[in-house]
Amino acid sequence: MPVISIDKDLEALTLTLTAEYAADTKQVWELWANPRKLERWWGPPTYPCTFLEHDLSVGGEMLYKMVGDEKGDEHFGRWRILAVDAPNLIEIQDVFANDDGSPNHDLPSTKFEVRITELDGGRTRMQTISFFPSLEAMEQMIEMGMVEGIEAAAGQIDAILAEG
Repeated sequence: MPVISIDKDLEALTLTLTAEYAADTKQVWELWANPRKLERWWGPPTYPCTFLEHDLSVGGEMLYKMVGDEKGDEHFGRWRILAVDAPNLIEIQDVFANDDGSPNHDLPSTKFEVRITELDGGRTRMQTISFFPSLEAMEQMIEMGMVEGIEAAAGQIDAILAEG
């Protein structure tokens, strides 16, 4: 399993996933830059994802839909790209979305950073750091299964990287 740790910091209101992959930074970056690769691993395996919009540039937006097994079990998310420094950093404002793509303000929004770092031996570390606006928002997201979801999502990446 590529996930090394998932750290919850209740004081800093952050959740950090750290994973390492047997790939170079450009290959790991491509997991975010290519929407067809991103949708193969974003979200847990039981909720396949489709990116309906994908603009990985500062100010760009991405809209995705995850679909569960039950009829009508669809969940939408919208990202606004705050910063990009390829192939090492992405900053994203992450909001739940309604089925028309508009923000759903009934659920908490988060900011998250993706940090991709080259390691020795042809390996790459990827960290995703989620920043929550409040302890209540963090607890709500954790109760909704965020920790299990990001661990399952990151665990799908090795298979994609193995394809080249």
